[in-house]
Amino acid sequence: MIYFDNAATSFPKPETVYESVFNVMKNYGANPGRSGHKLALKAGRGIYETREAISNLFNIKNPMDIIFTYNCTDSLNLGIKGLLIPGDHVITTSMEHNSVLRPLKALEKNGVETTIIKGDSKGRINPLEIENSIKKNTKMIITTHVSNLTGTIMPIREIGEIAKKHGIIYMVDGAQSAGVYDIDVEEMNIDLLAFPGHKGLLGPQGTGGLYIREGIELKELKEGGTGSSSDSLYQPDILPDKYESGTPNAPGIIGLGEGVRYILDRDIANIRRHEEELTRHFIEELLKIDGVKIYGPLDINEQGAVVPINIRYEDSSEISYILDEEYDICVRSGLHCAPLAHKTIGTFEQGVIRFSFGLFNTHEEIEQGIKAIKCISEDI
Repeated sequence: MIYFDNAATSFPKPETVYESVFNVMKNYGANPGRSGHKLALKAGRGIYETREAISNLFNIKNPMDIIFTYNCTDSLNLGIKGLLIPGDHVITTSMEHNSVLRPLKALEKNGVETTIIKGDSKGRINPLEIENSIKKNTKMIITTHVSNLTGTIMPIREIGEIAKKHGIIYMVDGAQSAGVYDIDVEEMNIDLLAFPGHKGLLGPQGTGGLYIREGIELKELKEGGTGSSSDSLYQPDILPDKYESGTPNAPGIIGLGEGVRYILDRDIANIRRHEEELTRHFIEELLKIDGVKIYGPLDINEQGAVVPINIRYEDSSEISYILDEEYDICVRSGLHCAPLAHKTIGTFEQGVIRFSFGLFNTHEEIEQGIKAIKCISEDI
């Protein structure tokens, strides 16, 4: 089996991640932060060590400014709904995932105004259009870092500078970039960073996080037990407790820590270089095949390891099915929870077949994928 669906969930994971999750479950799977016995304390330490590892990766000064969630969608909802109130204006782009667009559309019903900057045919965003859309009541700018559809790398450093210049909170969706592309919340002026654990960070599903810059107040979306201030009927204001009610996913979070440490040990630059080489190889060979349409920048300096294609006007789901059944190649077809992005690049009706590569893919697998596409194209 060849797995080219890493933009959805990276697979496989490093062995240390599997071993860590199993070790927690078997040997010290107690409730962290709630009890004072040895097992609970060990679980709590493991969670804090994951905060430290993530802080090192993203240059976050205080590990306690990292809130653990259950996925990037959870993080985005907390950042968006926790900040915006009726009368606020927010700027986003047409290349966003529904995890951004749907919360914003829900808030529009309550009086939050949204401006959506349209990307070009390659999915690229012009930062000047963002700046020109700023109003007196603009409270947030939110953009993805790397498009989950086209792989287009967004100019988040420039957008961060614009946000800082105008005193606007900048939120970045790091779903497709965290663990592969450099993210420095200080240098890039990122105020809120949402990230999943199960993609480029190589952790288990059911993990994610939100970095909240010190001084930014978000309304919590849930209240409950935190293990702190248990004498009070009100939610504590301290971080991360304010946003982490309920028993945390200790095995998942500790496993995520192993994934992050694997990245730090391997060096993120080496991981990125490997994925760039795979992407270049794939694109160069695709361009030689008749009937294949490729979308996105087609330049590794502008594009992550996500390559969407179609074969003539064939249904993308049908091609995906053939790849799976006849060639044992896993990809994703359809609209990828990004309908505006598809409208932007002109694929809303047909969808696309998305190939997305990860750390454990090889050039031999790329060759097999190219051979399969060529055979399918010749047979149709």
